[in-house]
This record gives sequence, C-alpha cells and structure tokens, in this order.
Amino acid sequence: MADHILELPVVSEEEDNICLPLVINVVSRYWNEEIPVSEAKEIAKMYPKVRGSIMMEGIELAEKHGFKSYIYHGSLQDLQKRIDQGLPPIVILPGIRETVQHASIISGYDESTNRVLTYFPEPDKIGAITYKQFNELWRQDDNLTMLIVPDDMRKVVEKDEFVFTQSNRLSFIAEKLHLQGKYEEAVSTLLKAKDTEPKNPRVWSQLGTLYNERNDDEAVKCYQQAIKLNSNFYLAYRGLGNYYLKKKEYANAEKYYSQAIAINDFRFGPIYKNRAIARLELKDKKGAASDFSVYLEQCPNAPDNGNVRDVIKQLT
Repeated sequence: MADHILELPVVSEEEDNICLPLVINVVSRYWNEEIPVSEAKEIAKMYPKVRGSIMMEGIELAEKHGFKSYIYHGSLQDLQKRIDQGLPPIVILPGIRETVQHASIISGYDESTNRVLTYFPEPDKIGAITYKQFNELWRQDDNLTMLIVPDDMRKVVEKDEFVFTQSNRLSFIAEKLHLQGKYEEAVSTLLKAKDTEPKNPRVWSQLGTLYNERNDDEAVKCYQQAIKLNSNFYLAYRGLGNYYLKKKEYANAEKYYSQAIAINDFRFGPIYKNRAIARLELKDKKGAASDFSVYLEQCPNAPDNGNVRDVIKQLT
C-alpha cells in the first residue's frame, strides 16, 4: 500500500482563496513552489460577490509560476498511473449540502481494499472510498481531472493522449468570463469548445446554463445533449428542473429534479426546496412538506430556515 501513496504537504483550509484553490496550493507546494497568496488576493478583488473557487484563475496562477496544466476526462486506471508516476491528480466530485461540486486531490490508492485515497488538510489523515463508489460519484461530473506539473516534466505527461483537454480548458475559461459578467464572451467560448470537441457533456451542460440564465429555449437542447452523452450528468438534470420551474411547467420541473435526486440524493440540499415548490404547485402537499424537511436537514443554516419551518407546519 505504501508504494501507492504520495506524501502531500498539509495546507490549512484558512489559506484557501477563491483565486488560489486549496488543491492547487497543495499541488504547487508538493513541487516545492509556493504561489504567493498576495497575488491571488489581488486577483480576487475582481470577484467581490463570488463564493467558492474560480478554478481557472488558480490554474493560470500556477502556469504563471512555471507549471503546465491538463484538464481532461480521466479514468481510475489513469489516476493509478499518475500516482505511480508521483503526480498528484485533482478531480472534481459532487459536493454536499449547499455546495454542488468540490475539488479533491487523489493522494493514493490501496489495491488490497480496492479504495481510492484522497487528501485531507490535516496531519496523518486521508479519505478512503471504494473504487465502485468513487467511479459512481466521479461520473456525475464526467470524470473531470486536472494535472498540474512543473513545465520541465511535461514530456512525462504529453506522451499520453488526453480526452477533452481543449474543450475542458475552454469551459473553465468560459466560467471565469461569466463570473466577470462577460456573458457573450462566455457563450462564444463555449460554442468554440462545442465545435472543437462536441462529445463533451460538460460543455453542453454549461452552455445550457448560460442560455437558461437568459431564458433562451436553446437551454433544453443543450441539457438534453449533455444527458445523451452522459446519462448520469447531474447538473444537466438539475438545470432542466430549474428551466422548467422558471417556465412554470411544474410537472417537468418535478420530473427532472427527481431524476437528479435519483442520481445523488445528498449532493445539493437546495434542490429539495425547488422540488418542493414544484410539488406545491402540483397540489402535492405531502411531497412538498417532505422535500422542505429534507432541505432543512441538509441545509440547517439556510437563511430561510424559519420561513420554511412555518410552511411545513401549514402543510402538515
């Protein structure tokens, strides 16, 4: 087992910055390169209202400090290969409660128990998850993987073929542009990504989200294409639910929220509140009350906690 574990530095979660995500900070220090947090703080001033990480800003900061990055559709075998090469991969996995996604570093694997080992920002701690469960969770975000390596090691990596590197990078750039309020530039970047690698479900789903924001019916086609390419792509089902809720097509909203929840019932607490609203409109008081209760269980610190409890009392 010890042969398949990387010794990663412990980086405090307090050092996390929206433009220098913890995972990138850890990987850069693993390679004995410390990216100045002051630079990240300066860039973060462009995003005063953003919560969570802006991964592309972190990637570009790493590249500025001598790293090469690859964003691709990975596999368990690829992760094991990277660990054995001494390269810590970053993966995007489902979130919990009020976080829909989170990034995690794979620190190793254990063949004796068939488990993937994940980085934990505390001394002598690791996470462990079975191969089967890991693959099921990872598939929800289409096995999104990132490698960040020193530029002088790129020859070790570039002899391999990666899937969706161009379109995934463009999708990260589009996400950054969207957060900067550059909607049209974000859409055109995603359209370029779609044309470059049309079988990437992440790009289709992200394009659907931007169209949905402007109430453009093209959103439906984009979400459906993402689902066609990956039937477990959670965000596309949730996106369709959001689209139909805004359109007041409550039966369809309930349908797609339910399909998202069937894929992962503990990924994103607020989806239960949305389904509860749809069920209320469909006169399903019992179902709505149940969903509001699950919402509060998963999001106990929700700002509308009191109001939702009052609604539950009225429904039961």
